[in-house]
Amino acid sequence: MNDSGLLAQSLALPCGVVIPNRIGKSATQEGLGTPLGHASPLNITLYRRWSEGGAGLLITGDVMVDYTHRERPGNIVIDDNGGMAELREWAAAGQIAGNQLWMQINQPGRQTPADILEHPMAPSANMAGLPAEGFSMPRAMTGDEIRDLIDRFANVAAIARDTGFSGVQLHAAHGFMASSFLSPLCNTREDEWGGSLENRARFLIESLRAIRRAVGDDFPVSVKMNAADFHKGGFDMDQSMAVIEMLNAEKLDLLEVSGGNYDAPVMIGAMGDNKPLARKKAERTLRREAYFMEYARRARPLAKMPLMITGGFRTLDAMGGALAENATDIIGLARPFCASTDFPGKLLRGEITEVPMVEETLLLDRSAYIGKLDDREFNLMESNMQLAWMYVQLTNLGKGEGIDWDLTLENAPQAFAELENARETARRKARGEQLEPTA
Repeated sequence: MNDSGLLAQSLALPCGVVIPNRIGKSATQEGLGTPLGHASPLNITLYRRWSEGGAGLLITGDVMVDYTHRERPGNIVIDDNGGMAELREWAAAGQIAGNQLWMQINQPGRQTPADILEHPMAPSANMAGLPAEGFSMPRAMTGDEIRDLIDRFANVAAIARDTGFSGVQLHAAHGFMASSFLSPLCNTREDEWGGSLENRARFLIESLRAIRRAVGDDFPVSVKMNAADFHKGGFDMDQSMAVIEMLNAEKLDLLEVSGGNYDAPVMIGAMGDNKPLARKKAERTLRREAYFMEYARRARPLAKMPLMITGGFRTLDAMGGALAENATDIIGLARPFCASTDFPGKLLRGEITEVPMVEETLLLDRSAYIGKLDDREFNLMESNMQLAWMYVQLTNLGKGEGIDWDLTLENAPQAFAELENARETARRKARGEQLEPTA
């Protein structure tokens, strides 16, 4: 069977639900919600376009379970009974072509920006792995707060089911709350929620069990977890493998694996080291694909549940190879969906052999920063600019427009900031909050 044929195969999950093909859209933090934190017409249009594009599985941008802990102005938040009609419309639009649409559930914890909450909840009160700018010292959660958050995850999962989403995913990667419980650097608790890996994994396991009780056994439940957090003494690949074995005992339908956090964001293409940057397209792509394939080959013999590996697949050859050797069950992609809504169908029909590569085509001039930034700093800056560019494009796609290819990488951060500032102003007005004075 050729590579397109492998991608076109369906996948039956342990709960009995069938994903129609092996292309999965990983969560993208769209930030397109209304000022009140509900799904907006932009969410609905964007997900309809993605559904029509042909992917078998769409996972939403993370939905917050607590309004006090958010990432950005456009977050969708479910912490009351508001916005149910909008959720139903979003769910229907995102499944119009017969694919699966799963709501990703999250609480950012210590990665809640300081301008949203000065001292956010976290497993422990430390700044390990967080940039000094934009974040503040978190406070350690009480046992009651931990239990309350687990209940919130379960409640939002039930709401997702009741409003028409076909599955849910708990975000336990990228340094957010569930991920930080796993990290020995972020979690220095000495009670039942910290210390040994078994204790550090307790929050994830208890959250997963609560979600399963809330949605029943025939509804897909997924977890997104780090391959590693790429910090010395942090959550590493060996610990990740041990957690997979713990998850084998749970009723889990799909484990998605990505990697990194704000300080070492592999998930956005910055490898988090000082190695000289590969500036040639093929070399950069092969480096990313090779890293996550190494993880997949270690995880596959251990994992009893289906796997979705997300982290740099860009070529049909690599995707087909990963499926052929059973290293992964779903090919996870995120960035390409920010530059095209219809590439999955083209892959499945064999019309293209690689997906949109924003990280390969939108590049800064490295020579202009020699002596100013080391390789890691430059790589991180370039990746963040690319991320800003993609966030702007998600807004365009949500409006029903095309990609603005005239937007340069250098101008993307300002364009993104203007969108975010406008959303924050609208949010404050809608909630009757005091507006920030303009400069």
